[in-house]
Amino acid sequence: MKLSQAADVAALLRRATRQEILPRFRRLAAGAVRTKSGPLDLVTDADEAAERVITAGLERMFPGCVVVGEEACAADPSVLGRLADAELAFVVDPVDGTSNFAAGLPLFGCMAAAIRHGEVIAGWIHDPLGDDTAMALRGQGAWIETEAGHRTDLKVATPVPVGHMVGAVSWGFLPEPLKSRVTSRLPRLAAGMGLRCAAHEYRLAAGGHVHMLLYNKMLPWDHAPGWLLHREAGGYSARFDGAGYSPLVHGGGLIVAPDRDCWEAVRDALLGEEIAGPG
Repeated sequence: MKLSQAADVAALLRRATRQEILPRFRRLAAGAVRTKSGPLDLVTDADEAAERVITAGLERMFPGCVVVGEEACAADPSVLGRLADAELAFVVDPVDGTSNFAAGLPLFGCMAAAIRHGEVIAGWIHDPLGDDTAMALRGQGAWIETEAGHRTDLKVATPVPVGHMVGAVSWGFLPEPLKSRVTSRLPRLAAGMGLRCAAHEYRLAAGGHVHMLLYNKMLPWDHAPGWLLHREAGGYSARFDGAGYSPLVHGGGLIVAPDRDCWEAVRDALLGEEIAGPG
């Protein structure tokens, strides 16, 4: 993907957030917030409207592409299966951090990733309130860019021992007994936090402001953009068993760290060595 095309996608995300998301922030009408799979899985009118704008824009910019949006998949789960065979596909999360958005908390993002033959080739995480976009192109680095074109390169944190790490551990979707094991071991980190927003957690990790992230639920619109952002910023990540990340695999968890040694240290400290697979 060309830089000019990446800039066009960033502009599309910005336009969708200005048109459909920000006007509804802290102004959601009665009935504008609904649950999907459960009480922790929300959707708002802003999610659905922004996804329609982004989908239509991507289809105009990349004729013949497949667009797999979070809300489209909620309505028809079979849409997710279109990723595997697509020559060019985009995954879209119009409002990542919907719970924060619905609560009026200014911590949410708009995400997209381009996937060619199952490989993530570009990623975007737009911050609607900060009005800048973290972007990555495979093999070309990662950076944050403003609407005016000011660019700041991203670089992951310097490796440190587990006891000095700050990280985000999303333990709510871990199965038992793994959930109890991980939560009991969180004090092995220097500090932990959870933003209820993978968009901003990945931006923090790619920018070197936190050392590690841990997730269990692996839907591609939540992770493909941030995974590439972190990778192109110099980081290392893998699933719990050591296998590499793929947007076509929706289980197995993910640990994100500055390098492979840190990844192994986090896995052993929080999950236990018995979890280890091929390494």
